[in-house]
Amino acid sequence: MDPKTRAARVELYRRIHQNFQAPVSQFDCGRRCAPHNGGEPVCCTTEHAIPVADKPEFDLLRARTDLWRRYTPTDAQARRELADLHEDCVAIECMGARHCERDNRTMACRAFPFFPYMTRAGEIPGLSYYWSFEDRCWVISNLGIVTPGFVRECIAAYEMLFAADREEHEVYMRLSADMRRVFARRNAVIPIVGRDGSFFAVEPRTHALRPAAPAEFPAFGPYKNEEAVAAAAD
Repeated sequence: MDPKTRAARVELYRRIHQNFQAPVSQFDCGRRCAPHNGGEPVCCTTEHAIPVADKPEFDLLRARTDLWRRYTPTDAQARRELADLHEDCVAIECMGARHCERDNRTMACRAFPFFPYMTRAGEIPGLSYYWSFEDRCWVISNLGIVTPGFVRECIAAYEMLFAADREEHEVYMRLSADMRRVFARRNAVIPIVGRDGSFFAVEPRTHALRPAAPAEFPAFGPYKNEEAVAAAAD
């Protein structure tokens, strides 16, 4: 990436960070999942999720904080996960949830566990989630707590990124297609948190979008027992 393009991307991420501030929920969801994930929120430890950022975003973060550093894989699984990392991206890690600086989170941190779901026509009806975290992320089992402000800001942030980089748009088109294949094999609907505050389900065979309610979406892992989760968080 040439210096001029890199500088423009730094400014792009500056604007994205300024406009993407809304929290996923009105309370600290990390307190709900931490008791089931070694005492740390699943989104705040490389034991569960290795953050990946564009190099210009990392440039921006390093210019204003010492929270982040390059991540060095510690095992074969991590090395496999990062083997195909794009040359314009870098794996990074922060100092952990106890040292979090909300204004200095990456775009991926702000959005977790969600991404903009795209229909086969390329439209974005709302957000869906990274399904590999179903058994660990409490939010995925409780989609009704997601705030409309978060959905609006998250989608707007990604649309800003897509407008600047068509390749990023294609990444999420492929990810959405992968999700349709996985959920079709499961014979399960894809939950969508709609950009207008409503909820939808993508049917597994036809991929048609229909109105839905959060109550029809399943809970996973330890979060099937909400009383136990609440007791562990208190």
